[in-house]
Amino acid sequence: MSNKIQNKGLRNIAIIAHVDHGKTTLVDAMFKQSGLFREGQDVDDRIMDSMDLERERGITIAAKNCSVSWKSTKINIIDTPGHADFGGEVERSLSMADGAILLVDASEGPLPQTRFVLKKALEQGLSLMVVINKVDRQDARPDEVLDEIYDLFIDLDANEDQLDFPLLYAIGRDGIAMESPDERGENLHILLDMIVEHVPGPTHDPDEPFQMLVSDLSYSDYLGRLAIGKVHHGAAKSNDQLLCLGDNDARTLLKVTKLQTYDGLKVVPTDTCEPGDIIVIAGIEDVKIGDTICTKDDPKALPRISVDEPTVSMRFGINTSPLAGKEGSLVQSNKIRERLQKETLLNVAIQVDDTESKDAFLVKGRGEFQMAILVEQMRREGFELSVGRPEVIIKVEDGRKMEPIEHLYVDCDEAFMGIVTEKLQVRKGRMTNMVNNGTGRVRLEFSVPSRSLIGYRDEFLTDTKGTGIMNSYLEGYGEHRGEFASRYTGSLVADRAGKAVAYGIFNLEPRGRMFVVPGDPLYEGMIVGEHNRDNDININPSKEKKLTNMRASGKDEAVVLTPVKPMTLEYALNFIKEDELVEVTPLSIRLRKAELSALVRHRAEGKKKKAVQ
Repeated sequence: MSNKIQNKGLRNIAIIAHVDHGKTTLVDAMFKQSGLFREGQDVDDRIMDSMDLERERGITIAAKNCSVSWKSTKINIIDTPGHADFGGEVERSLSMADGAILLVDASEGPLPQTRFVLKKALEQGLSLMVVINKVDRQDARPDEVLDEIYDLFIDLDANEDQLDFPLLYAIGRDGIAMESPDERGENLHILLDMIVEHVPGPTHDPDEPFQMLVSDLSYSDYLGRLAIGKVHHGAAKSNDQLLCLGDNDARTLLKVTKLQTYDGLKVVPTDTCEPGDIIVIAGIEDVKIGDTICTKDDPKALPRISVDEPTVSMRFGINTSPLAGKEGSLVQSNKIRERLQKETLLNVAIQVDDTESKDAFLVKGRGEFQMAILVEQMRREGFELSVGRPEVIIKVEDGRKMEPIEHLYVDCDEAFMGIVTEKLQVRKGRMTNMVNNGTGRVRLEFSVPSRSLIGYRDEFLTDTKGTGIMNSYLEGYGEHRGEFASRYTGSLVADRAGKAVAYGIFNLEPRGRMFVVPGDPLYEGMIVGEHNRDNDININPSKEKKLTNMRASGKDEAVVLTPVKPMTLEYALNFIKEDELVEVTPLSIRLRKAELSALVRHRAEGKKKKAVQ
């Protein structure tokens, strides 16, 4: 039997937290207190949020690595996203960890996305610690939250060792941790000590040859493709001749041109690596997440990273509107294909399939939010494209139609409970639990189809006057619950090209809510507003007032238009129907009909009515 040895000088730890529970702020404080920055060095807040989108939205989208040194022990910190839509990031980041810190808000308690990541960590048998953060909040309830955490662990089938977790209380913003919520700590030293004491060092077999599981990919203009992952056994040096074992036992030889490791936020060159360390290898082009890099003489594959299957698909295509090519630099279908293929290399949860059209692709992922983030990243890179409505992936098992079902948590004022329940029942949701603590707010739990939530979030915020909180996680596939109307309004569609004018818009306002302002370019088939009724109508917002030589008895009143809410990508994706598209460019987000010609649409509608009769 082989003897496993622990690497005592190393700890690999993942941090699990729901969106906005203070994870990135706590990691900032750990950096500062571990001596990573010199005294008086100017440091940004939220250091780990490296993407512009992460800083804007205050969420973690991509899992990232860094390290701190504490009392001669190197601690590799792996940042995990708190949103279930980025589940692929979670799975690959946890594959590098030996332990995890569960960070929970002292008021909100463990929320659904926490549950999703924690379930993955428990399944992998990681050593867990719990930190209850923000205990200085006026509405903090640390004792009740601790009970909820125990309930969550039991609900997720945690074993006795996992239930006996070490516990700390923290105020991440002030960089302090303590053993009791009544104390006032001075720093995070107690947390760093606990990581070293309770998280085991990575184990390895000294008799096994070098093995590394690729958990992340990056790219350097100087070094080419970079493979990032944890060394499971053995050691490697620069210029070593190694082998990459891919899917279906595909083998690729490689020479390590550069070996790097994490030091703080930076990646620094190293001559050799030790078992358990997280390293960056340059020297291989054809590598995928989940591959094993090992020795040529004794190749052995590690278990590949398994990812939950995608539940949502969306059609990506070239921009075919009359305004195509005016605002973006990347408009060709082959450029869009290359970008989507690159995304599948970096994100294991995304799949790209070809369609019957060479100019369109079907992208599958974990949720419409993940899709919206991908589209937003592409438009910022200069792409122009058109995307369809997110649709859930339906499966057929034993002749039965199956669809993804979500477990939805709603926290809202008692006054809004009726409207929320009514709307979700229409969308085939079923209430499974209700908790009323007598504080004026209620917690509701529902089992709802995933397609019910596409487009519901904005409606929910309107119904609860912006005070409701809504979170969900995927329960699995269940029997199809039947059809329901996703939108009760029609579209106002421009019937000709031109520019929107104030007079034309003003006279159309009684018809519904407008999306365009004076001066906006228009084309036939462009959606310029939401109709009050359930049918689409063709309109002309570019109509100007007729001028005559007759003098009016009083001067014309100035036209005052209703302010237009700026179009966001998420709202656009949620608003469109099956026969509509979102036109996305670096400068604009427009809505349009898939078929621009009013005549063709009219004929198709006539044929549909005849077929029904």
